[in-house]
Amino acid sequence: MNRLLALILLLVISPQLAKAQVKPKVRINHTAIFVVDLKVTKAFYENIIGLDTIPEPFHDGKHAWYSLGGGVAMHVIQGATEKKTYYKNQHTCFSVPSVEAFTAVLKKNNIPFEDVSGKKNTISNRVDGVKQIWLQDPDGYWLEINDAKE
Repeated sequence: MNRLLALILLLVISPQLAKAQVKPKVRINHTAIFVVDLKVTKAFYENIIGLDTIPEPFHDGKHAWYSLGGGVAMHVIQGATEKKTYYKNQHTCFSVPSVEAFTAVLKKNNIPFEDVSGKKNTISNRVDGVKQIWLQDPDGYWLEINDAKE
């Protein structure tokens, strides 16, 4: 009887375990943006946003790679022939300890920002208490900056 029960369990449970083990865990590895002027974009992401560079394998002067934390990277690639118009809802979000301190850096560098509705030099307050602003990088990609905690 024990052999029969073991065989039944093996036939019923094994396919389910096999399915569960085959499905890979997906995680983001990197995101990439295509830019007109790598030098200008690098200055923005390093000096304004505060991203740290990581080694990139090309060494051709057309790529910059940045750590976004947790093993995730952002690749900046030069080669776009013109700036494009992007939707605000298609954006990248960075969290900072203080939105007010971050907006001071933007103001010092004459970089415009707005709230979620487009009101200039204004900070949005989400219903969950998170403060946020919106700005565009040198190529027009939208960025949200907020003070969301982990």
